[in-house]
Amino acid sequence: MKDIRNIIFDLGGVLLNIDYDKTSQAFKRLGVQDFDTYYTQTIASPLFEDLETGKITQNTFFEGIRQLAKKALTNEQITIAWNAMLQDFPIEHFKLLQSLQLSHQLFLYSNTNSIHYDAFQQIFRKATGNYSLDDCFNKAYYSHLLGYRKPNPEGFQIILKENNLIPQQTLFVDDTLLNTEAANTLGLRVLHTKTVLKDLSIM
Repeated sequence: MKDIRNIIFDLGGVLLNIDYDKTSQAFKRLGVQDFDTYYTQTIASPLFEDLETGKITQNTFFEGIRQLAKKALTNEQITIAWNAMLQDFPIEHFKLLQSLQLSHQLFLYSNTNSIHYDAFQQIFRKATGNYSLDDCFNKAYYSHLLGYRKPNPEGFQIILKENNLIPQQTLFVDDTLLNTEAANTLGLRVLHTKTVLKDLSIM
């Protein structure tokens, strides 16, 4: 991959360890027994997609969850369950980013939301001694701020255009096959992986 000059990273499942089942189980305990029909690694119902594209507020999301659960859940209960999937940020991944910054332009493109954003930023600061996650990249793109989420092509096209990136010189790294397939149709080089340290340490 010596001709790769730019790398676009996914966050959850690549750099940040996540466990979707923890959130699924947490919501089931709150009364949303069919949670997996609304949100998984590859599925997002309109409520979750609207949250992840910034179309609704946190309060609208909370009310939507209360309707699904048919219970008067508190915002805190919902936030804790929603954030349960967010695990740790391995310090080795931080060191990998620091190393790659010396030779590549780095970007982040994450399907996320304002609730998760606050939580994973705190996880990153705690793991790295108060470093900022965004400082690891030339620019970080978050779906709830960008207005698009993967695998929709519009998000990729915005990143390429804004940064004058040549697709054939740009590697997209993600743990979701639908996302890497979408990026590949736009001419990007892709790496579908859950072991980013192993697969990129040779670059």
